[in-house]
Amino acid sequence: MGFVYAEITLKNVADEANSRAGVIKSEKIRTATVTALVDTGARTLVINEELQQQLGLGVIGTKQATLANNKKETVKIVEPVEVHWKNRHMVCRPMVASGSGTILLGAIPLEDMDLIVDPGKEEVVGAHGDEEVVMLM
Repeated sequence: MGFVYAEITLKNVADEANSRAGVIKSEKIRTATVTALVDTGARTLVINEELQQQLGLGVIGTKQATLANNKKETVKIVEPVEVHWKNRHMVCRPMVASGSGTILLGAIPLEDMDLIVDPGKEEVVGAHGDEEVVMLM
């Protein structure tokens, strides 16, 4: 199987809340549509520093992460974003890897939006068809 990419839209969650509260107009919500490498080996959403700046995401902490090449790196954890894929969305706190231009869509956002990688089609699809299924356990 080759690489699988997905177009996702990211929105600044704080801007969304400020818009709902009437503090800012909806057109001021910082948003970016990007092509992400779907990486089921990655835990969460990984963005680069340029996208962090574009979305205006402040750093809320750091974590030690193991990269694909087995190197350890301290990564930034930033303020939450809303991740949109077609008719689905979820909220997560992205990790920011230094020097990486590639956006990674990892396992937690995929599972939260009820998505899987179809190896035959080499694309992201709904795990239960076109309708999102939420599992409560």
